[in-house]
Formats: sequence, C-alpha cells, structure tokens
Amino acid sequence: MSGPRRDWSDTTPLLSPQHYRHRGGSASAFSDRASSSFSGRRASASLEMAAAAVPAVPTRSVLLGVDVGTGSARAGRLFDEDGKLLGSASSPIQIWKDGDCIEQSSTDIWLAICAAVKAACSLANVAGEEVAGLGFAATCSLVAVDAYGSPVTVSLSGDSRRNIIVWMDHRAVKQAEKINSSSSPVLQYCGGSLSPEMQPLKLLWVKENLQECWTMAFRWMDLKQQEMILAVDEKDPRNMEACGWDDDFWEGIGLGDLIDGHHAKIGCSIVLPRESESVLLGAAILGAVASKKYSSLSDAMKALNAAGQVIHLAKDSKVKKYHDAKYRIFRDLYEQQLSHRSIMAQALA
Repeated sequence: MSGPRRDWSDTTPLLSPQHYRHRGGSASAFSDRASSSFSGRRASASLEMAAAAVPAVPTRSVLLGVDVGTGSARAGRLFDEDGKLLGSASSPIQIWKDGDCIEQSSTDIWLAICAAVKAACSLANVAGEEVAGLGFAATCSLVAVDAYGSPVTVSLSGDSRRNIIVWMDHRAVKQAEKINSSSSPVLQYCGGSLSPEMQPLKLLWVKENLQECWTMAFRWMDLKQQEMILAVDEKDPRNMEACGWDDDFWEGIGLGDLIDGHHAKIGCSIVLPRESESVLLGAAILGAVASKKYSSLSDAMKALNAAGQVIHLAKDSKVKKYHDAKYRIFRDLYEQQLSHRSIMAQALA
C-alpha cells in the first residue's frame, strides 16, 4: 500500500465554487436600512462597500482535465482556451498487490482527485466559477458498487475499501484460457483472443470466486465512468458500453445474469452523430483544419458535428427477438465464411 492517508469525506465536492446571486435587491434593502440610521454620507459609503463586495463576472474560461493513472491522480491540469497550461497538481493513490491480484479504492481515488484539483486551482489562482469544462481520463479498471453507490469489495481479503480491480490485474488467467478456447465470433474483434486484463474475464472471476460480492454488487463500472458520476452526481451511468458484448457471448461464458434487467448492472447506450456518414464527417473535419478553415479540431468539431439520436436498450421483447434473429444470421454467415476459407485452404495446399 502506498500514499498517505487523507481525512476528507468521500462526498467532498470536486470544486468549491461560491454560488453568487445578483445583489441588486440586497443593496437596495441595505440602502433603506442605512438611510434610517446614518447620514447621507455614511449611507453612500456603505453602499459603495456593498457594491465592492459583489464579485466580478469571470472574465476567462478555464478547462480542467483529470487524468487518473495507476499510482496517482494526475489531476488538476488547467488550460485556457488557447491551450496554455495554467497549472497542475497530483496526489498519490493507494494500491494493494497480492500476487496476480491488484486492487484500489474508488473512495481513495476520488479524494486524490479532489486534492489535486484544489491544489492546481490554488496554484494557478483559478476560481471554481471560472472552470467552464471538465474532462476525465482513467485506466480501464473495474469498479463495483452497491445500490447506494457504496464500495463492494472485490478482494479475497474482504477489505471493503478495495472495490476496484486494477487494469493490470491478472487474476483471470484461467478464465481467459477457457473463453479463448471457445469459438465465439466475438473473439475476431479482439485480435483473436481476450486478455485477462479485459473486464468480462474479471467479472467471471468474481462470480466464480467471490459469490457474496457478486450478489451484493448492484452495478459494475469502468473507473472513468465512476469518477464522472461522482463529479456530476449522475445516478444513471449506462457505462460499460455493453453493446460490444452480445447476449450470446455473456451466456456462453457463464455471465447470462448480466443480461437481466436490460443489462442494468453494466449499462448500455449509444449516441449517434447527427450526420449519418460519420466516417466521412471525421475526414471532413480533418480537412477543414488542414485547409485552415478552422484553427483547431475543437473548433471544427463544434461547427460541423453534433450529437444526434441517443439509443437506449429497448424494453420491448419484440425488438430483442428481432435483433436476436439478425445475430443468428450473422453467426451462420460467419460459420459459412470459416468453412469456405477451409475449403480454399485445402484446395491450395
């Protein structure tokens, strides 16, 4: 275990901006009270003091990046709108290592993020209300929480703090060997095999080795999604991008219960671009920057791109039946392709 202990609550806000309100009415009320008690001169001075107390509207917009690494939260990277680095700070993260098992705490990571952000803002003299945008990057580690968002241990030690299986954890080697020996067409999208670092294998390990944890876990999340939820107090993450892992795959590896409740434990949603030809749109955006039509990719994307339809999992059983049928056809075509390749390989041998 590394890194100092901290005392802050896990509900510590990421930024602590003062929520100012317009003080025109307050100044008027103060003026009325002052007129009845002081001379005109003193009342005027009091009004000037009240006006001076009203904070100025932020004159700049600052962008905040949070990078959660393996050993530290390299957070608090503050940039102005021209991309100039204004300040940064980092805070260490605890890590537990026990053989192939490597674990962390989502509470500890959140506290490290808060510490780094506050330190960076202080060093760069940036107020909370000046932060116009917030972005997260993090390792592809697996987080387990209960129905209240509290940590659920993923550790054989039973330590409730350890609710993260770190990306480089290799406890699921046997599960990887088992799944890679199957003929699932999903494997062709993963370079022919799954790494024990991938999250489905870690989920299977937990189910096979920590049944109590598996039962208690209300939701499984990627670390980046967990921090985003905490930052914006979002209760419905829809995060692990389960659309890449079809239902036959989950059932085939023994995790069919993740399909229950429309994948509620792992979530799934797809945001489509407004433009139907999204690949061509990406090329157009790059071309617009190259031709100096826009000074940056960000400007070009804002001008040319926009989010379109957001697709959530359908609750209508007929929709599922339809897509299941389409997937069976895909599997049949895939098997035929393998058979045809084998025939041609034999003919050329």
